[in-house]
Amino acid sequence: MAISNALGSNIFDILICLGLPWLLRCLTIEKVDYITVKSRGLTYASITLFATVIILIMSLHFNKWQLDKKLGVFLMVVYVLFILLSIFYELNILGANHLPMCLDSKW
Repeated sequence: MAISNALGSNIFDILICLGLPWLLRCLTIEKVDYITVKSRGLTYASITLFATVIILIMSLHFNKWQLDKKLGVFLMVVYVLFILLSIFYELNILGANHLPMCLDSKW
């Protein structure tokens, strides 16, 4: 169940949570050639999600589709790396992904 959830949630995030709003936006506006997304970290987050799906499928394949302690530890390490990368994106440690909220602060 955990493996199915890991695959399903990442694929759902990439295809539905990103694709459906853009599809609705394109359908509701007269003629749109492209949509401007004001998020620099979206590309990195999408690539990271897709990479975790690929890593999961490859690790299951190389482990002959059997779950054991070795695979569990490996998947936990991959999950921790995913969380660290996500935190680094949000904190602008890996590039300037998010602009400051207040450019002119008097406080």
